[in-house]
Amino acid sequence: MSVFTPVTAAELEAFLRRFDLGRLIDYSGIAGGAENSNFFVTTERGEYVLTLIERGSVDELPFMVALLDHLHQAGLPVPYALRDRQGQALHRLNGHPALLQPRLPGRHPGEVDASHCHALGQMLARLHLETEGTDLQRRSDRGLDWMAEQAAALQARSDEEARILLGELLPMVERLRARRPALPEAVLHADLFRDNVLFEGHHLTGLIDFHNAFRGWALYDVAICVNDWALAEQGGLDGRRAEALLAGYAAVRRFTALEAELWPDLLRVAALRFWLSRQLAAEQHAGHSGVLIKDPQHFRALLVHHRQVTVGLPLAL
Repeated sequence: MSVFTPVTAAELEAFLRRFDLGRLIDYSGIAGGAENSNFFVTTERGEYVLTLIERGSVDELPFMVALLDHLHQAGLPVPYALRDRQGQALHRLNGHPALLQPRLPGRHPGEVDASHCHALGQMLARLHLETEGTDLQRRSDRGLDWMAEQAAALQARSDEEARILLGELLPMVERLRARRPALPEAVLHADLFRDNVLFEGHHLTGLIDFHNAFRGWALYDVAICVNDWALAEQGGLDGRRAEALLAGYAAVRRFTALEAELWPDLLRVAALRFWLSRQLAAEQHAGHSGVLIKDPQHFRALLVHHRQVTVGLPLAL
């Protein structure tokens, strides 16, 4: 159970008295979180999700609240911060910033097929189109500069195979840092793995956990999704699911020629980012019981497959 900061029933009842949600009926910690503490909360008025923010600057939380308000008003299936009787969206509980949000319907998909991927691609493109022209701004604390620094540090303490792989990737990161290509930008979810998307059957009902959202290259967000949703059992990418996700996206927002040119590099950058962050988390939480540790070797293996990228972007003729 990935709950870093526990909450007692008495503490939660006192917190809920700020809202018009009725009496607390039940609550439980949510398994699966790697950075924040999350709880399902049931009251007389409905079901909610309580999140205690464990990482990141408190100053950046208004960005996330504004982003979710914007997407909710645009009709996207996202959670949003509930306001208390004083109209406040951001709170504190047990020493951490706290958000209370409605619990969305649906479940994380188990077996993923092309239909799921197509629906996700369409929804991701809608998210990008709704945010590309806004003034919502946030920099990532795990961008190319961070990747360059952490990849070099990991290379110095890794086995020979990993050192060779990182030696291939570091020049690519440096090229992108130097070039800063003019790719289309929007606000990215930046963590849209299967455990952050909800479905009822093949109907997408929710996008959750926007704590890593920032403004950046839209293509990077697409690459993050493909690297998770289109994985083949034998490693690498499943072409049918990858093509379905990309086709769904392109049906809503067309890819550019520059995006097609840089697609292989962005796939590699997206995999590298999560190899590095998971490696750091594994080292930081080694030996800590009750903390979900996601395997960093998963993305290391994927990067070996990404030496040859065979799935390209669909371009309009």
